[in-house]
Formats: sequence, structure tokens, C-alpha cells
Amino acid sequence: MKITISAIAAILLVGSITSFASAEELPSWIKNNAGWWADGTISESEFVQGIQFLIKDGIIVIPPTTVSAESSQGVPDWVKNNAGWWADGTISDGEFVNGIQHLIKTGVISVPSTEPQTMETPKKKDSDDSKLASLEADLEKCSEITKAYPRLNCEKAAKHEIEAYHMIKTGQSFEVGPLTYYWTGLGTEGNSFEISPTGQAILSVKLLAVHNGGSESVSMMCTGPSICNYDVWNGEKAYKYSGMDFTNGQIIVKPGTSEIFSMLFGPNIGYGGTTFEYDPSKEYYFRISEPYGSASIPLNIE
Repeated sequence: MKITISAIAAILLVGSITSFASAEELPSWIKNNAGWWADGTISESEFVQGIQFLIKDGIIVIPPTTVSAESSQGVPDWVKNNAGWWADGTISDGEFVNGIQHLIKTGVISVPSTEPQTMETPKKKDSDDSKLASLEADLEKCSEITKAYPRLNCEKAAKHEIEAYHMIKTGQSFEVGPLTYYWTGLGTEGNSFEISPTGQAILSVKLLAVHNGGSESVSMMCTGPSICNYDVWNGEKAYKYSGMDFTNGQIIVKPGTSEIFSMLFGPNIGYGGTTFEYDPSKEYYFRISEPYGSASIPLNIE
């Protein structure tokens, strides 16, 4: 199978142009992606969206380009031909980038106004963190794996490490025995509170559990709503989950690893569950009550 998610392929196609523009030879998988777009495997809209996102995010940089009165409703055939020729080595990197500039000039790709940038002096990313750069490089390397399942497993593991890194950097930490839990707060990815049109309060929480060291694996237990070491507490009542990530009632955190898990509190699903209720006069906490330790994480619901 050439690609599993064509949009990712479109991003990979252009995302490496800046990084390798001065190299003698571009990695073959990037040119393969260019060829797939040229032969129609990757759609025009995915190609355009991928480039536009990466230019706006400063991941790739195109030389200053003035948008003209000339407009285009799509990608011209010659730009698509260029992709195929670039893929087979007929034209240079610069000639391929000229095609991207044409798409900007004619309004097919829109980018925000920024200070002039050049291919030799790319825009610096907001984060210069070497650890994050290393993790992102690991994710990029996954694309070199030709077999579908090993590639997907590689991408899954790399994306987990990147997400865990961000949660550690931006979240509050709560040490509970052999694990440290991190929570990034309501309003961040996977963490939300809302009242449904029917009046049901719905709370979603997403946490990271990091193994603190040692040689023993740690089990996080939740075998059902009535027997679960994780709940929400408002000082008077404990609320049991409506949905969660625990497989077979537990999550195993091995030494040197971390696990991300989510829990939903809302309608009563039975089996000892409860309906989540919100009272603005009360403070709500996500509680951890494991045999190896406990913690109450303030949710700050408003």
C-alpha cells in the first residue's frame, strides 16, 4: 500500500523541501510522495491544504512571493507535471519550488503576510527545544518504513511521545507513589466541560501517567463504574465514569514508559454508575485512589 493517510503524505511531500533544499540528494520517500501526487494518488485539495498549513506554521519557507491579480481555480497541469518530473529527477528542487510560488501568486495557496524569508535563512520555529526536535525527527523517520503495520506502529509510538512531552511541559504534576500524573487543564485537548441541550453536564478529562522509575510495572485499576480507583468528587458526592480507556479493567505502565488515558463523566451507564451533575457553588476534583497512593486534582469547572 503506497499510503495509509494521504493527507500525511501530502504534508511529508512538501515538509522536507526546506530541510533538504541544499542537500545533494533528497530522501527517496519524499520524491515518491511527489510522484504519488502527480499520478493522482494524493488529491489536489490534500496537496494544497498540506502545503498551506506548513507554510503558515513556518515549517517550510517559500521565497517572498507577491500575489498578482491573476487567479486560478486549481493547480495547473504544469505544476503537477513538475511534481512528477521532480520525483524522477528530471528537474531540480528550485524548479519544483517555483511551481509552489506560482500557486501562491495565483491565490491557490493563501499565506499570511510575514517578514521576507529566504530558503537560505528559514523562519525559526517558536520552539527551539532539542528534545521536541528529536521526537519530531523520530516521527518523520517512521515514513521511511515501507510496510504498513510497522509504519503505523512506529507513528503511533512517536506521536505518543510527542503528546506526552507536551503534557509534561504544560501540565500540572501530581506524584502518586510510583507514578506521576499530569493534567493540562480544561480547554486543552481532550479536556472539556459542557451542558448538553438536554441539560446533561458532560465532563471529559485526559491525563498522562508516567512511571517514576524502578523495575516493577504499575497497574492502574478500574474494573467498572462501581469499582474504579478514579472518579470525580464535589465534597459531598462521588461521580462514576460514563466512558473510559481502561482495557480489561486496567492500564499497565511499564518501567521507563508512560500512558495517556481519558475518562468521560455524564449519563449513568449502569453497573453502579452515576449521572454527573454540576453545581456551580461546589468545587470539583478528579480523584485518584490507588493502593500505591492518592491525589485530588482540582478541575476548576466554571
